[in-house]
Amino acid sequence: MTKQAIGPVMIDVEGFTLTSTEKKNINHPNTGAVILFSRNYSSPEQIAKLISEIRNARNGNILIAVDQEGGRVQRFKKGFTRLPAVANFADSPELTESAGWLMAAELLALGIDFSFAPVLDVDCGISEIIGNRSFSQDPRLASQLASNFRKGMNSAGMAATGKHFPGHGAVALDSHLTLPVDNRDLNAIFEKDIQPFKQLIAEGLEAIMPAHVVYSQIDSLPAGFSQKWIQDILRTELKFNGVVFSDDLSMEGAASIGDFKQRAKLAIEAGCDMVLVCNNPTAAAEVLDSIPVSQNTLREQRLNAMQGKFGLSREQLMKTDKWLTISTQINAMTTHA
Repeated sequence: MTKQAIGPVMIDVEGFTLTSTEKKNINHPNTGAVILFSRNYSSPEQIAKLISEIRNARNGNILIAVDQEGGRVQRFKKGFTRLPAVANFADSPELTESAGWLMAAELLALGIDFSFAPVLDVDCGISEIIGNRSFSQDPRLASQLASNFRKGMNSAGMAATGKHFPGHGAVALDSHLTLPVDNRDLNAIFEKDIQPFKQLIAEGLEAIMPAHVVYSQIDSLPAGFSQKWIQDILRTELKFNGVVFSDDLSMEGAASIGDFKQRAKLAIEAGCDMVLVCNNPTAAAEVLDSIPVSQNTLREQRLNAMQGKFGLSREQLMKTDKWLTISTQINAMTTHA
């Protein structure tokens, strides 16, 4: 039986184990990835079993992802090193690369391909949803710290995803709850927000996630649905050739586009390689069935590059001097943060 390629849709699952419907959806030809949340995690042993169950449910490759940035956004906590909000690395820049390695190594040891990190948004002091998820309000410092964090991820064997292009830090509203509008012109965005993206793209960044934000001076559509942003600026002008993941199509910032089928269609037409549909199993099933099943060699090559390079088991990792040293250093940071 021919193995299925990685498809263009990322879905989620409800609990600690899979239902029969979830197994069926995972093996849908349009499925390419599963994202895990805190509700899926009780212990390292349990999550390893769930990951094995997910992989066994698919006849072919599948990516497994999580949001494990640190600070407010760390889905797996018990049994993992608690990571500080990345804004704290401005005071401990020498630990940034080590933190990226640690985060990636702990996830890879349990079979997770990648975390959606690092955040490349430049904080402007007005966005509560970004805030200390940003490395800095200084675009040069944010660029350098994010670059070091990615180097650490890469050294562990994990591809990085920069988010939220072209920058979510200058709007106060939360795109999970509404559709923010940024009224600045393109020059202002390029001078500040795009700098971290530009630097990491030049260094070989593997993936990018656009923001559910409208930049009204550039396009009337949110960036993740905009050919202007994805095709003209990201692909052509910035010469990015990695994966473009949509942000979650269930967020209110995507609701203005239409129903879930319309959101997925427009995101893919705009240039997204993979669309995320989370926390809504009915919508996920609709999207899986609505997208024409097709082979896309370039998309598959990009997505294949997101596969984790698995090495040490969790037990082996936690016996290494490197893990012991770095985990102790990061724990000390978190305690004092």
